[in-house]
Order: sequence, then structure tokens, then C-alpha cells
Amino acid sequence: MWRLQVQYIFRYRLIYPVNKKMDLRKLRYFVVTAEELHFGRAAQRLGLSQPPLSVQIQALERELGVLLLERDRRNVKLTTAGSTLLHQGRKVLAQLELAADLTRRAARGEHGTLSIGFITPVEYSFLPGVLRKYRRRYPGIALQLREMMSDAQIKELRDGTLDIGIVNAPIRAPNIRYQEISRDPVIIAIPSEHSLARTSGPVPIKRLAGEDTIMFPRNIAPDLFDEIIGWCRESGFSLRITQETQRTQTIISLVSAGLGIAIVPGSMRNLKRKGVRYRDFRGDRPYVRIGVAWSQGNTSPVAENFVKFVAANRVHSI
Repeated sequence: MWRLQVQYIFRYRLIYPVNKKMDLRKLRYFVVTAEELHFGRAAQRLGLSQPPLSVQIQALERELGVLLLERDRRNVKLTTAGSTLLHQGRKVLAQLELAADLTRRAARGEHGTLSIGFITPVEYSFLPGVLRKYRRRYPGIALQLREMMSDAQIKELRDGTLDIGIVNAPIRAPNIRYQEISRDPVIIAIPSEHSLARTSGPVPIKRLAGEDTIMFPRNIAPDLFDEIIGWCRESGFSLRITQETQRTQTIISLVSAGLGIAIVPGSMRNLKRKGVRYRDFRGDRPYVRIGVAWSQGNTSPVAENFVKFVAANRVHSI
């Protein structure tokens, strides 16, 4: 017994010195051979002839310094070391294939993360539906959603801390690209006790003359702000702005408190708030323009795919 142990050690430790590096090709050859326990069938699976396969298995044994397969003219059996390598080798090869697959998917924009900023109104209009469709189309993308004002989104797009912005359009910022995806006609949010709330049909813009009005600051959406002010002036009056606040949800809360009426995106009628009634305007009215924005330097396939997807599912009007 002692002599046999010495022969084993001499053969597989001294003649076959250990090499810590392992050739993944040889590992794959071994796994297939171990699964088949037949060199001919294994060679056929691998698209090789049998002699080169035997040479590669022997080379792997020399590299590891262990006997992996016991073979004679009729049978091939796994040694204890071979069983261990088969178990671990399968996991290594599976992980390698997974890494390769994820790499290919990432290059196609089908795997990774995407940070998206969005303004409040789109939460009550097209965004939930678009995201549901996007998640079904790209299940491998982890979405990070953040409700933000347009100016904050533009800053983070420039800084590279945000991938995509859904903002008030148009955007006039260096190195920021955008594409309009939605137009939402403005409506009136009215305290339920106000006389205008008792009307059922569209309200003429002239009815807002002299009314306390809650508005967003001009810097939030300059084009829309100026368009609303100009629209009122063309109708013969100046809008009386008594409160300004940035967030549309806060505007609706102030209307609910009876502090004034408000001109808001039509999608906000989906925000049901006690004490608030919504009415359309009669005739032509301004539109809230929504765009998707991204940094000109962002070449991520994930971001590119999202822009294309949103553009294909755009909503021109609510």
C-alpha cells in the first residue's frame, strides 16, 4: 500500500507538477468528456477527433497534478478529483456563458441601468403606460426614477448623474439634445366652492380676468409662462398671479385650499383632490410641451434605446 501511494505521488505530483492557471478550453473539453464518459462521443460533441481530445485531457491533468479520469480499453470513470472538477467546471462555464450573454445584451442596450428624471405632469399622463411597455420590451434594464424639476434635470444631464430627462420643452441648453414627445392642452383647476366650478362646459379665458391665480415661476417653463401671459393679454386682461410655486401637485393643493384658480396641464385632471374641479378652456389654448432630453455625449445603447422607444410611443396630445 505504501509503495502504491509513493507511485501515485511520484506520478501525479513530481511528473505532473501543479500549474495554477487553467485553460478554459481544456476545462470545457473535460466537462463534455466527463458527461459522456466516452472519448468518441465527447469528441463528436466537440467537433474534434478523438486523439487530440485525449491529448488535451492529459494536458489538463498535468496542469492540475491530479488524475481526473480512470480509463482502460472499455471504460472511462471519474476519479474523486474528476467529480469535483466536473461539478465546479460546470458552474464556471455557466458563469462564463452568462457573462458573455450579459455583455452582448449590454452592447445591444438590453442589460444595465437607466436613471430617468421626470416632471410631475407626466406621472399623471403617459409615463406609467410607457414604462410598462418599456419594462416588457427590456426586462433586463433596472430603472431608477426620480421626480425632478426640468432645470434640475438639465444640470444632472450635464453632470452625467442622470441618463434621461423628461422635461418641459423646448430645451435651449448647450450639449443637451431633446425630442418633443407630447403636447398637453392646459385646463383650469378651480376651488369647488368657486362660481366657475358650477359651470359644466368649457370656460372662456376672459372669465379669468380679475381672478386670483396660482402659477409656476417663469424660470420653470419660460415658453409656456410667456404663452399663457400673452394669451390673456390678447383676450384683453392681465393675469393676476397671487401665488407662485414650483410643483404642480402643490398648485393643486393650494387650489383645494381655496387660495385661487390655476392654469395647469390637462393631465392633472387625473389627480383627484377633494375641493378641486377641472374645466376645459373654450377655443384655442396653449399646450404644455413635453420632451425627452439627454446629454449629447451620452452614447449608452441603453439610453439610445429608451429615446427611440419613447419616440415610437409618443403622445401628441392628451
